[in-house]
Amino acid sequence: MNNRSPERASLLGERGFLLMFATRVATTTANQMFGVAAGWHVYEATSSPLLLGMAGLAQFLPPLCLTLFAGQLADFRDRRTILRWCYAAEFAVAASLYFLSGHPQLWLTAFFALLFANAVARTFEGPSLQSLLPHLVPRSILSRAVAANSVAGRLSQLMGPVAGGFLFALSPQAVYAACALLVAIACLASQLMPRIEPRSPDAERPSLFGGMSFIWQTKPLLGAMSLDLVATLFGGVSALLPIFARDILHIGPMGFGVLRSTPALGGLVVALILSRYPLGRRGGWFIFIGMATYGIGTILFAVSYSAPLSILLMFIVGMGDMLSGVTRQTLIQVLAPDDTRGRVIAVNGLFNNTAGQLGAFESGVAAEFLGAQGAVIFGGLVVLSVTGLWWRWFPELRNIDWRRQVIGR
Repeated sequence: MNNRSPERASLLGERGFLLMFATRVATTTANQMFGVAAGWHVYEATSSPLLLGMAGLAQFLPPLCLTLFAGQLADFRDRRTILRWCYAAEFAVAASLYFLSGHPQLWLTAFFALLFANAVARTFEGPSLQSLLPHLVPRSILSRAVAANSVAGRLSQLMGPVAGGFLFALSPQAVYAACALLVAIACLASQLMPRIEPRSPDAERPSLFGGMSFIWQTKPLLGAMSLDLVATLFGGVSALLPIFARDILHIGPMGFGVLRSTPALGGLVVALILSRYPLGRRGGWFIFIGMATYGIGTILFAVSYSAPLSILLMFIVGMGDMLSGVTRQTLIQVLAPDDTRGRVIAVNGLFNNTAGQLGAFESGVAAEFLGAQGAVIFGGLVVLSVTGLWWRWFPELRNIDWRRQVIGR
């Protein structure tokens, strides 16, 4: 794409990447604001925990049912065109909620339908947007671009809920108007990215399960993604944080908020570092280092009775999670061919979404029998055990030549 050396290449000099970064920040911030406003809006209007749960279900079902189709479409059609339709739908949802929220009585059927429609658009947006990244930067700095893309996600996770809550306090219409504006910005930025030629409409339609087949045949990807899947299923602590905040650390709801956001801050720090300094020759090791850090931090958090120490450990847990996550995402972007990448990203997203939900359930069940501390210790031990097993079972991941296979030199 250009002749600059890896040491001199700069992400700030890549116009396409800057447009993608702006797109990611705008759309993810809008989604975070939307989630805060929608949940609060439903509960404020109905005072019903059941209906609040239904709002969550309306947003969970589309990713569960449609993610594989979204990946297939991203590998067959022009990804910018897909993004244009997704952002048009998200803008229409935000605009509709703007007008609906001005009505004195919330129309729940329409509200849930709009939540569902927004989740459908977000499901198709993800694989198409993320699949563009290798086309926007030289391969030599792709791992840095993946890290910087993670920075965009973490910034949005930190800013979006705060902005959504503040604007909703002013007016529900204010937050939906802001969401519509951010989606419009994302749409404009995405359409200014370089156009990537799609496959010919006459070409054979890609298999729906082609992403799974490719992952199964590519051992470094299989090892990285299965390790993350198991760790997410058993190593999650976030679902039990209210118990730690109230009954163990005695820091109340404000302290709970700090605990909840600290892993994102730890991840942001690591992503910023990796966006400047790429992984070295043994980059594959870092997914194991990250997972081991995650597991050890989780176990130590479970036995801590000091609030400052617990906050620090949550910071370290977030750092480990991001270190392994950037490594995994870089492998997906590099090892998956362009005509398969959308489906591989979709499978990864499906694993993350479903594993996160099931992991929260597993944590609750384990806490019922083992107590909150016992459940978290058990999860951390599972993560450490699986990390050790995967180190032995997937030498292809451990020994991957990062400079030759990943950065191309």
